[in-house]
Amino acid sequence: MRAVTALSVAVLASSGVGHAVMSGLDSGIERVDPFKDMKNRPEAGRGLNILLAGTDGRDTITEEQRQAYRLGGKPCHCTDTLMLLHLSADHSRVSVVSLPRDSYAMMPPHTDRTSGEEHRPHPVKLNAAYAEGGPELTVRTVEKMTEVKIDHYVEVDFTSFMETVDAVGGVEICTVRRLKDSYTGLDLAPGPHRLDGGQALQYVRSRHLDGTGDLSRMQRQQRFLAALTAEVTGSGVLLNPVRFREVAQSVLGSLRADSGFTTERMLDLGKAMRGFTPASAEFTSVPVQEEAREVPAIGNTLVWKAKEAKRIFGALREDRPLADHDSARSKATVVDVPPEQIRVQVENGTPRQGLGAQADRALRATGFGTSGQAVDAADRATARTTVLYDPRWDRSARTVAAAFPGAELKAAPGQGGTLRVVLGADFTEVHPVRAEDPPEGATGALRGDEVTCPRPGAAGKA
Repeated sequence: MRAVTALSVAVLASSGVGHAVMSGLDSGIERVDPFKDMKNRPEAGRGLNILLAGTDGRDTITEEQRQAYRLGGKPCHCTDTLMLLHLSADHSRVSVVSLPRDSYAMMPPHTDRTSGEEHRPHPVKLNAAYAEGGPELTVRTVEKMTEVKIDHYVEVDFTSFMETVDAVGGVEICTVRRLKDSYTGLDLAPGPHRLDGGQALQYVRSRHLDGTGDLSRMQRQQRFLAALTAEVTGSGVLLNPVRFREVAQSVLGSLRADSGFTTERMLDLGKAMRGFTPASAEFTSVPVQEEAREVPAIGNTLVWKAKEAKRIFGALREDRPLADHDSARSKATVVDVPPEQIRVQVENGTPRQGLGAQADRALRATGFGTSGQAVDAADRATARTTVLYDPRWDRSARTVAAAFPGAELKAAPGQGGTLRVVLGADFTEVHPVRAEDPPEGATGALRGDEVTCPRPGAAGKA
């Protein structure tokens, strides 16, 4: 995530400035050679592929930051985050694929960079590739797993991430549920929040909010990257040379990249992406099987779903989009509970014939489970649409109410898990809703404008 943030700011910001402002910044980048002596690599496809690695390095963290943002403990000197970024050949689209850090991986033969020991191929968690062989082994392992040729490599640590976020003035994110993680100290109430660098680091690192661990964390990282893109493209960073230089210096101060990925190269890419917006980006994660694979001395590993993974990486090689860019998802209200998990009984509280069946069909179309048989309410002169719910299902009730803007929520103790919607004279249509995150293991991709905070007055306000 830190690597993606740094790269995004550098490339996007370069679209608004000239070579004079960029000059001299290249010296701040530490160079690595991740492609040294590499053989039998995948064939190059169309577009540009960048492997982005966020490491858990914290050597430059202050004691105050360590305490405030729960950054204690010993680093594993591994990759905390890995993402594969694909820029389309026409520079109109960026696809970001998160690679789960605990993915089952077969390490190719190599020399351990710490001990000098020669290793034969052996199973590991994907994030261990960096610990054993640094950027070179990480690139080799990812290329072997994805069959996608990596063109550039970028790596960033904790400190540069926080400094980058602070340099752009913070990033606004939205959440429909409380996010609290005692491990990182994250504690966000439902609603919009502007996060500074330290808070943003807590947000993208938290993995103890629910039972999904790293999977939901990757979705938050993608949401944050989309929000960062919206922040940079919608603010004055691109047009203010002084502010841009401050941001660029923060980004490049602790950036590591291959020698071919110069600031001149970033500038050229930035110029080609001047029309870039959050809607130009799409995000997905490699879907994994439900059952983990136990590996002796390593523990549980996540196994990729072969068919879905092949489809994703095939699209990158062939320069095809991952998401439906004509999707109407961005118009849907973001809700806490997925509508697929909610059962609804529709009752027509008006004298209008067929209104109940119409609402039932519309609810099913947006994902709710309905009885399929709307009934007439006892009161056929209901003025205001009402959602009746058992208090034990109050979160589900708020999701249903989002589909009926202006509806009244009314508790009905003992009603059970099926919610009742009594249509009133005010009912006109069912508003589409969607869960904040795609279902666990889903293979679909989301556009950047589908995961950012809605603009004032837009549907889907959190």
